[in-house]
Amino acid sequence: MWRGASINFCRRKLSTATRVNMKLVQFVKDGKQSIGVQKDDSSIVDLTADNESFPNNMVSFLAGGSSLMEKAKSFVASCKSTISTQDVKILSPITGCEKVVCVGMNYKDHCLEQNAPIPEEPVIFSKFPSSITGDGDPIILPKLSNSVDWEVELAVVIGQTGKNIQIENAFDYVAGYTVAHDVSARDWQMQKNGKQWLLGKTFDTFCPLGPWLLTKDAVKDPHNLSLRCIVNDKVMQNSSTSQLVFGVDFVVSWISKFVTLKPGDVILTGTPPGVGIFRKPPILLKAGDVVTCEVEGIGKITNPVVEEK
Repeated sequence: MWRGASINFCRRKLSTATRVNMKLVQFVKDGKQSIGVQKDDSSIVDLTADNESFPNNMVSFLAGGSSLMEKAKSFVASCKSTISTQDVKILSPITGCEKVVCVGMNYKDHCLEQNAPIPEEPVIFSKFPSSITGDGDPIILPKLSNSVDWEVELAVVIGQTGKNIQIENAFDYVAGYTVAHDVSARDWQMQKNGKQWLLGKTFDTFCPLGPWLLTKDAVKDPHNLSLRCIVNDKVMQNSSTSQLVFGVDFVVSWISKFVTLKPGDVILTGTPPGVGIFRKPPILLKAGDVVTCEVEGIGKITNPVVEEK
C-alpha cells in the first residue's frame, strides 16, 4: 500500500510561487565562521559581515524562517561587495544539526542490483551529525574497517519544524538540497554489530555534504535529476532520482510521523546502483582514491581518501 502511494507522489513537482534561488554556504575567514551566498565560482556575498541581522551558522539561519530567507535575498540583490572564495575555507553547508536521517533501499535500480524486493515502506537509519564533513575534506578510512564503500545521494535540508506533516504540505518544510556522499563501512553494516547499520554508516567524515545548500525553488523537479559517483575518474554510479521508490515529499512526511523535524535536519534520500560491494569482484575505497559525487543542477563534491593515523 505504502509503495504505491509513494510512487504517485514521487512525480510531484515543487511549486514555484515564491522563488529564492540561492546557493547558501558556510565558510571560515580569518578564523571567523560566517554564512553567505555563492555568487559564482570565485565570489561570495558575506551575509554576516557588519550585519547583525544574520547568524553565523546555517542551522540558526534556517531557524529564522522565510522572513530571514527573504531578507537575505534582498541583501544579496543590493550588495555590491563580495569576497573571494580563495580567501576562505568553505565548510559543509550544514553543521551542528540535530539529525541526519537516511533512507535505505530507496532506488528501484539499486534494489534490482541486489536482487532485493522493493520496500513496502521506507527503510530508515541514521548517521550522527559528527560524521558530516565538507567538499575537499578527506574521507578517513578507519582502522576498524577494511570495506569502505561509496554512495552518492540527493540530500534534503529541512527549513522549519514539523511533526505529522501531510504529504501535500511536505515541500513547505524543505529549505533546499545539497549533494551527499553516504560513505559506508560494509563490514560493520552487513556483518558485525548484529548487522545494525548505524556503526557502519557513522564513522567520522562518513557524510560529506556540499558544496552549498541550493534553495528549493531553484530545483523544478527533485524527482528528475541525474546523479553520479566518480572514483578516480571512472564513473561508478550513474542514475536518476526518477528511480526513487519514495519521493522527497513522501519521505519528509513519513519521517515526521516518528520524530519532529527541525531546521537544519538533513535527509539522505538513498543511493542508486553501482556501489563497490556488489561489483564482481567487489571494489572498495583505498588511500589515495578521489571520489566525486554530483547531482544535476545542484552541484558536486570531491573528497580524497586517506588512512586513519
